[in-house]
Amino acid sequence: MTDGLFIRDATDLDEAQIVDLWEAAGLTRPWNDPHADFALALRTPTTRILSATEGDQIVGTLMVGFDGHRGWLYYLGVSPHRRRSGLATRLISEATDWLRSIGCPKVELMIRDGNSQAKLLYEALGWQVEPVSVYAHWLNQERD
Repeated sequence: MTDGLFIRDATDLDEAQIVDLWEAAGLTRPWNDPHADFALALRTPTTRILSATEGDQIVGTLMVGFDGHRGWLYYLGVSPHRRRSGLATRLISEATDWLRSIGCPKVELMIRDGNSQAKLLYEALGWQVEPVSVYAHWLNQERD
């Protein structure tokens, strides 16, 4: 790309940088192991982790998956020096283009309460709030 950014699929070698970016962006939670999430995503054929690189540095990331019914976006993170540069929009576009190419009819995501910046981003891109509630049931661990 002309601005020095290249978007590609993540590999095992990217794990440390990507998890560091997720943590720096405040995307991780104590009850979710980001290393396990990364490894599982790479092993799942209907999931991709996109990484935006600038030289040898990963400056943006987005996990995208298709569950057979709809697509999901997770872990959108951009390095502080690249925020408000359009990188998040490019990652989202790459993810939604891929979902469309595999026949996915709809894509959704969840935003934690209090994350007003993410809400503003998606609303500016034309995304709409859906009238649903999210419920969870932990299968392998209890959340504190």
